[in-house]
Amino acid sequence: MAGGGLVAASAGGVEFEAKITPIVIISCIMAATGGLMFGYDVGVSGGVTSMPHFLKKFFPVVYKKTIEGDLGSNYCKYDNQGLQLFTSSLYLAGLTATFFASYTTRRLGRRLTMLIAGFFFIVGVVLNAAAQDLAMLIIGRILLGCGVGFANQAVPVFLSEIAPTRIRGGLNILFQLNVTIGILFANLVNYGTAKIKGGWGWRLSLGLAGVPALLLTIGALLVVDTPNSLIERGKLDQGKAVLKKIRGTDNIEPEYLELVEASRVAKEVKHPFRNLLLSKNRPQLVIAVALQFFQQFTGINAIMFYAPVLFNTLGFKNDASLYSAVITGAVNVVSTVVSIYSVDKVGRRFLLLQAGVQMFFAQVVIAVVLGIKVTDKSDNLGSGFAVLVVIMVCTFVSAFAWSWGPLGWLIPSETFPLETRSAGQSVTVCINLLFTFVIAQAFLSMLCHFKYGIFLFFSGWVFIMSVFVWFLVPETKNIPIEEMTERVWKKHWLWKRFMVDDEDVVQEVDLAKKNGGSSCFKLDFTLGLDFE
Repeated sequence: MAGGGLVAASAGGVEFEAKITPIVIISCIMAATGGLMFGYDVGVSGGVTSMPHFLKKFFPVVYKKTIEGDLGSNYCKYDNQGLQLFTSSLYLAGLTATFFASYTTRRLGRRLTMLIAGFFFIVGVVLNAAAQDLAMLIIGRILLGCGVGFANQAVPVFLSEIAPTRIRGGLNILFQLNVTIGILFANLVNYGTAKIKGGWGWRLSLGLAGVPALLLTIGALLVVDTPNSLIERGKLDQGKAVLKKIRGTDNIEPEYLELVEASRVAKEVKHPFRNLLLSKNRPQLVIAVALQFFQQFTGINAIMFYAPVLFNTLGFKNDASLYSAVITGAVNVVSTVVSIYSVDKVGRRFLLLQAGVQMFFAQVVIAVVLGIKVTDKSDNLGSGFAVLVVIMVCTFVSAFAWSWGPLGWLIPSETFPLETRSAGQSVTVCINLLFTFVIAQAFLSMLCHFKYGIFLFFSGWVFIMSVFVWFLVPETKNIPIEEMTERVWKKHWLWKRFMVDDEDVVQEVDLAKKNGGSSCFKLDFTLGLDFE
């Protein structure tokens, strides 16, 4: 793959060259290990919280319900706010950290932000593996959450900026692929450590998160920062040198000049978060926020966080539940590879819409099976129905993995212009972590109250988000980031109304003031501008 043919991307009628160089591939793989760490954190919590010795030490109330038969309802075995906080605290911390990560990504660079993430990960892993009480356990998860906030802010932006346009989608999805590999790695580790005698297997599960944490830290030390970031911070010569290095050609002047111009425009923006509210940035903001909300309300993280717990609830024995989680994790990885090969060929919209149909069908079937076979007092699915549930979960996971999983990160990272890219990515991560926290904190309680209806709840959201994609999400494959406005937003039936040129805005403001300012408030609301 390295040293392949030229990749051309038109920029205002000018062709600029880019080879698929080894340094691009290596840098992207290194950066994407941030996804490996994130995925391991997602996958490890569900397995650990199903281990009896872990529950007995930190959550004795849950242990009593699951081990000693004090159940009440099969659907309520694990309904405990403290247990859910163990999982969700990571994402609440990530939500807070992303605001600081936006500053470091913009001012200190993408590379240094990834290094900060690695530091938080390593400290958090040490505290978790050595935890003696619940407070120590939660503090470790919070530090891991800080790492997630910094990594999820910097890595997708890094990947979008360093990759040649034609393969930008595939390389960006390396982040999501590593998330799925991390989840699978965690499920395999949990399956093995659950069998360790002496009750310390959960410590090994939490401690092995140090492997991806070290990979991310070493990767951040080895990679080069993106030309976009270097030029944005005034390091023009260094940015030009890096651009030559990663593109594998001396003919980088057209792309370099475009980056310099984008940087000049970005520096004129004094308040990037406020600038997100401008009319021309509203389509990107609405789509980014909606994609993150919908991504979580597919129900995927309810399955990924609590897969062993969920399978236990449905009547699987402990070994069977962990084994089923490994199967879904493997399907997750393979399906994400499918996305890497297809996203730049069939496009973003096709994958999102096809997956919507598949996920809706799978969840409805699961709800019907559970409604018939699993009651408050009986959780005996039988081998046939148990296999069907696992197949439907895998059907759901595979659809998500080649669509909403990677594209929820890819589309926002490639649609925001440079002047709002860090702020836009910060909002994207923030919304994602906010609703990840909500689902992680609420799912076991929702399962207890909704019972099998929880899958109908999520399938309803899948239908709504598919309608949203059909009408409001444009195709962005093979379009250079700096050309999104002209080639995407100005040609969309709705979003073109928001693409207001600066001169038109000034004329409308002047007209509003001549009319006594009566329409100034309306214009201010519509365009997101501040008027004195």
